[in-house]
Amino acid sequence: MNAENLIALLVAAPLLGAAVLLCGGRRLDRVGHYLGTLLAAASFVIGVVLFVDMLGKGAEDRALHQKLFSWIPVDGFQADVAFQLDQLSVTFVLLITGVGTLIHIYSIGYMEHDERRRRFFGYLNLFLAAMLILVIADNYLLLYVGWEGVGLASYLLIGFWQHKPSAATAAKKAFLVNRVGDMGLSIAIMLMFTTFGTFAFGPVLEATGGASEGKLTAIGLMLLLAACGKSAQVPLQSWLGDAMEGPTPVSALIHAATMVTAGVYLIVRSGAIFNAAPDAQLVVVVVGAVTLIFGAIVGCAKDDIKKALAGSTMSQIGYMILAAGLGPIGYVFAIMHLVTHGFFKAGLFLGAGSVMHGMNDEVDMRKFGGLRKYMPVTFVTFGLGYLAIIGFPGLSGFFSKDKIIEAAFAKGGTEGWILGAVTLLGAAITAFYMTRVMLLTFFGEKRWVPDAEGHEPHPHESPKSMTIPMIVLAFGSVFAGGFFSIGDRFLHWLEPVTGHDHGDAPVSATTVTAATMVVLVIGVGIAWLMYGRKPVPAVAPRGSLLTRAARRDLLQDDFNHVVLVRGGEHLTRSLVYVDHTLVDGVVNGTAASMGGLSGRLRKLQNGYARSYAVSMFGGTAVLIAATLLMRAV
Repeated sequence: MNAENLIALLVAAPLLGAAVLLCGGRRLDRVGHYLGTLLAAASFVIGVVLFVDMLGKGAEDRALHQKLFSWIPVDGFQADVAFQLDQLSVTFVLLITGVGTLIHIYSIGYMEHDERRRRFFGYLNLFLAAMLILVIADNYLLLYVGWEGVGLASYLLIGFWQHKPSAATAAKKAFLVNRVGDMGLSIAIMLMFTTFGTFAFGPVLEATGGASEGKLTAIGLMLLLAACGKSAQVPLQSWLGDAMEGPTPVSALIHAATMVTAGVYLIVRSGAIFNAAPDAQLVVVVVGAVTLIFGAIVGCAKDDIKKALAGSTMSQIGYMILAAGLGPIGYVFAIMHLVTHGFFKAGLFLGAGSVMHGMNDEVDMRKFGGLRKYMPVTFVTFGLGYLAIIGFPGLSGFFSKDKIIEAAFAKGGTEGWILGAVTLLGAAITAFYMTRVMLLTFFGEKRWVPDAEGHEPHPHESPKSMTIPMIVLAFGSVFAGGFFSIGDRFLHWLEPVTGHDHGDAPVSATTVTAATMVVLVIGVGIAWLMYGRKPVPAVAPRGSLLTRAARRDLLQDDFNHVVLVRGGEHLTRSLVYVDHTLVDGVVNGTAASMGGLSGRLRKLQNGYARSYAVSMFGGTAVLIAATLLMRAV
């Protein structure tokens, strides 16, 4: 069988699992989780086979293409269900299916006592299938199908525990906020068709040189809006923290390695559009820089371990978006950090789930403390993820995040210095809030107390079905970045698809590394002084104005409520008023006028012959008078 014929099987395996598990009924309850995991693993194996086949070819001959059928074949409009696999998409395939399979295995233990476990695994399979369609589609319209499928699956997974009002509300919030971004993608696709006459990646990206900069800027800004929704970037970031209401495996799958990276993929895949639209590219950089700091500040103030990691995710995706906005200088490093982040952030989320598993689902870090003694495997794997994300020398984050900082400086000029300073500041804050998470959770004295029902937690290590995926992800957290950097192999792997430009760095890589180490030590040191040397109060102190704002996600929901909700309410009331006073007034006034006129005319038809005779006589007199007057004139 040719390798091209295997591409569709990547999607078919998890899609089959979703169909069987969601439609098969309760007879599959005992084996559904194994079936879902097996089909996710099958997709990963197919991805590895395709990757190995790709390695055996020259850099320019690695792209594979498979057309299944013509989806919408009409005159002047052609849309195919077709897939393409190149160096960029196969990187995502391996990440999605590899990390996805590990999360499936973890979920076997984590969801063991959930009565709806079969349905949960069906949703996980559906999510994998949609995400794979998104990254291997060969045209924007089919990508949009996967994009919407991911939105649906995330809604189902975030709100899986729908008996909890907070989970149901979080799912609706994520769905609605993402619909705003999805409008951007749909408008971008329409603009592409009117500009290029096609949706296919190849023809669109090759024809950018012949399109006006204004149209390309509009397309780029709409693609960025879509990316902001899926990747939780300013101003569409408000859904990510609330999405932690879903089961922890959902947080690891959606908010670490897959869904939130879709926006980065979209921008890098559309690189030719942004390269030809510098204004749109600048907005991408600004959005990434702002979100990088925004998410980091939010992560500093959260006591909920999962929400602290959610703020971290927002910030790290900000790094990737910023790098993607740098154009060919940063495309490769955006994807490199995306992959390493997939390992260490998924490991951190699974570690948080392991802590919750041993602490009766408690999420408040102020009620943890000293857990390293009770959960040694979780402590080590979580600790390695922590070291990776703060950029400790030799671990994955050190290689990938430092490259983004170098790329920011390489932008050159004043812009390069500003972006370089922002990325260094983000590194310092990252070191602070992640050290805070480690200290509050695993160090110090135990601080847990009985719950409302009087049950005191008895922390213990999680079962092997949960710890083994954490160990595998910890290996990726340690070694992936170094492996990618040997001989610049990751750069050479993606360069044929993304291109690369070294830029004009005003400082050496050694200087950047030294500066990164300095800010890392500062961040860790401040966290140690605040949380490592002092007792941790059971209730967080009031704090500064910034701290209080950060606890409320820097007032993003308040802003949305004032600007969008209240603004929408005022707009609705205004429209209702116009409808009642103007529209209904015209309609009702016209009806009343016609009714009054008809009532008056009806009085002329009274049935008396003498009245009709008088009317005829009067009419005749008027006609005679008019005739005489006209003759006289």
